[in-house]
Amino acid sequence: MSTPAFKSRPVAATSALPAPGAAQKGAAVIAFTPPRKDFWQSRGAPLLRSVVSNTFPPFITLIILLVIWQIGFDRPGATLPAPTVVWKEAKDLIVNPFFVAGPQDIGLGWRVLTSLQRVAVGFGLAAFVGVIVGAIIGQSVWAMRGLDPIFQVLRTVPPLAWLPISLAAFRDSKPSAIFVIFITAIWPVIINTAVGIRNIPQDYRNVARVLRLNQIEFFFKVMIPSAAPYIFTGLRIGVGLSWLAIVAAEMLTGGVGIGFFIWDAWNSSRLPDIVVALIYIGVVGFVLDKLVAGLGNFITRGTAAN
Repeated sequence: MSTPAFKSRPVAATSALPAPGAAQKGAAVIAFTPPRKDFWQSRGAPLLRSVVSNTFPPFITLIILLVIWQIGFDRPGATLPAPTVVWKEAKDLIVNPFFVAGPQDIGLGWRVLTSLQRVAVGFGLAAFVGVIVGAIIGQSVWAMRGLDPIFQVLRTVPPLAWLPISLAAFRDSKPSAIFVIFITAIWPVIINTAVGIRNIPQDYRNVARVLRLNQIEFFFKVMIPSAAPYIFTGLRIGVGLSWLAIVAAEMLTGGVGIGFFIWDAWNSSRLPDIVVALIYIGVVGFVLDKLVAGLGNFITRGTAAN
């Protein structure tokens, strides 16, 4: 049995495989873009979580305090009014803070604005003078050693202790109240500014010498930016003291400010009105502190103390 012979067939010269680049010539190119995050996932949800985490705990704490306050003083013969009594007897002061019924019969909103005007003038002067004086003192070791003990003594003087001196000097209640604010708020500004100037790195001073900056350029381009965290710490303390000082001063000088309202309500035995006024004072003081802190964080890019 013979094995069949197979003849080899010649292979064609053309190949079935496409030439390089032939497949890409007429093919459509599909571009795949990375999936974009939804706006809610990227920004909405983190913002909501931040708001809830910052507001929920204080809200719960406030509710607990109100419940304790209500339980403790909701009884006959209580020395202080309960929250329900405050709302019942001082509702107009809460829901309508900007009413005007006469020269002295105005809402707490207008009284707060009147007090804030005095604070703006007194604290503005204290901030301006305090930063300049603190910057000058901070550049001299001997001035710092000689004046710092005096400043430490003067800053402990209560605001009301300055009132008789200011009344004797100005013979008017309005400038006297502004002076009390000024003299109360200026010390932390001076002290913190001087400390900030003393802590400027020596490298910054050397660069200023190399660049041949004059005193004005050195003040605005090196000293103030470097000492800004210290300065705004002093300003935060100062604005809080200013708000305390004006309330205390207005109790004695009179007028239409929030301090005089508290004193007048006490003389008229309107304790619910006093409670509402205290809430106004606390909220306004909190807002003032946050405004100065926010300004400090914006200018110093987050390096100021929170």
